[in-house]
Amino acid sequence: MTTVLLTGFEPFGADDVNPSGDAVREVAARWGGPEGLVGAVLPVTFAGAAARLRELLDEHDPDIVICAGLAGGRSRISVERVGVNLIDARIADNDGDQPVDVPSLPGGPPAVFASLPVKAIVRDASARGIPIETSLSAGTFVCNHVLVHAGAWADAHGRRAGFIHVPWAAGQAPLGEPALPMETIVQALEVAIRTSLNVTDDIVVPGGTIS
Repeated sequence: MTTVLLTGFEPFGADDVNPSGDAVREVAARWGGPEGLVGAVLPVTFAGAAARLRELLDEHDPDIVICAGLAGGRSRISVERVGVNLIDARIADNDGDQPVDVPSLPGGPPAVFASLPVKAIVRDASARGIPIETSLSAGTFVCNHVLVHAGAWADAHGRRAGFIHVPWAAGQAPLGEPALPMETIVQALEVAIRTSLNVTDDIVVPGGTIS
């Protein structure tokens, strides 16, 4: 059976919730197949997230890996195209660790590209009225760290992997932060899964930026 691994994150710092983890739980709860779906929530720690991801990859050997995380301040779903092999933590993770200028994957390539059909995901989600865009920066915190590890594993095993940033969910966002309904976030992840299963080679359409 084809298997998809979908991950989100636990709440970070003083936050009570993390919409990425909440959305992953909802997608897993209502998944109807026929492919297998494994949903999991990762810790917001550099060491813990990489270790838990590795356990999940070893246990389930998924065909497709889609990791999700919160990007507070963004107003749209962001499908990441590249992860840089760099940790430069502006703040500490949930373990209190704050690595600076060290690689996510020692000995790995300078960057890892998503192998999901990024532009096709944006196309298909946009067709459903979901606010979504491609992104060329997953940051240098735990989300990017997970993208690098997932992407490198996929490249080494002939599988496909990528990362999707989500905004705050409505009713959860700090004052003034943009948000989307949780149902919209859930639907975006469902579209990403289905498109990744159906589309092997990404579409060729403009998706870059000039700044």
